[in-house]
Amino acid sequence: MPPRFEFSIHATDGRARTGTIRMRRGEIRTPAFMPVGTAATVKAMKPRDVRAAGADVILGNTYHLMLRPGAERVARLGGLHRFMNWDRPILTDSGGYQVMSLSDLRKITEEGVTFASHIDGSRHMLSPERSMEIQRLLGSDIVMAFDECPKIDQPREEIARSMEMSMRWARRSREGFDAGGAHAENAALFGIQQGALDEGLRKASADALAEIGFDGYAIGGLAVGEGQEAMFATLDFAPEQLPQDAPRYLMGVGKPDDLVGAVERGVDMFDCVLPTRSGRNGQAFTWEGALNMRNARHAEDTGPLDPRCPCPTCATYSRAYLHHLVKSGEMLGAMLMTEHNIWFYQQLMQAMRDAIAAGSFAAFAAEFRRDYLRR
Repeated sequence: MPPRFEFSIHATDGRARTGTIRMRRGEIRTPAFMPVGTAATVKAMKPRDVRAAGADVILGNTYHLMLRPGAERVARLGGLHRFMNWDRPILTDSGGYQVMSLSDLRKITEEGVTFASHIDGSRHMLSPERSMEIQRLLGSDIVMAFDECPKIDQPREEIARSMEMSMRWARRSREGFDAGGAHAENAALFGIQQGALDEGLRKASADALAEIGFDGYAIGGLAVGEGQEAMFATLDFAPEQLPQDAPRYLMGVGKPDDLVGAVERGVDMFDCVLPTRSGRNGQAFTWEGALNMRNARHAEDTGPLDPRCPCPTCATYSRAYLHHLVKSGEMLGAMLMTEHNIWFYQQLMQAMRDAIAAGSFAAFAAEFRRDYLRR
């Protein structure tokens, strides 16, 4: 029987590393990009097409699924995998980030967060224990600890207070997860490092998480408006503070050049809504930069979105046709653009895995930036 959770590093090149996470529902090749299936769907994509693009794992969202259709209902219907017809690993976030972003609609205490649903105004409590229960009901393979994600521009003392509470919540998440019976025996639990841009607070958070013990460790509290330079400066130290023999997951990132820079700094896993959201809004990612398919210069271009891309969209349709679909607001335009972007992100991850294995990651990264940022 495959292991519950096993992470192997196959090769390193500088701080970049490539490896495999083995779980009951399949292997996850790292560095890995997880398409976001917020509400039990990767928007505009069928699950089989997400897999065909090369995705080994997808992300589901605890906050959205607890509100609609409800975690208990998903459990009655056989769990999230059966519900959405995805038979490979699913990582669920804890719901913390979405709840924190509600601002005026929520109240934070040591117990957890009380909030009003953005859908119907109904009141809910989300605590570490309830987050673990919801993720257990969903049946996810990788469960995220419940944490608070403070605004990046808060005073240091407020960032420290928040981080320390998140570490107390991490211990409660660990205990709640471990009480989950069969689910805990087959799933993994990741802790989340906090501390904003502060190296000392990040180190204290990493040490607290390591003492509790998790299968993997996420770097939280970035990609929240601080900009790429500040994010990379934090990633210059944050991943190395975490256990070396566990996966490191940078949450909510990001643009293709963000991914390359983060892999350079030792990150193994990513998720972001960008490829799907951009696809629905007429933006395509290519090896020569991002394209706005609304631009008139594409109106009579018979070439593919990206000559280097083997995806079904690039193999079948012209830029001119995609321009027409996007400008017309046709549903097919969103579907084809999303398909291309999901493929591009997975090709980028495979290219990075290959470059690390070959010991040529620095050359790959330099060539990528030269071509991608030229536009």
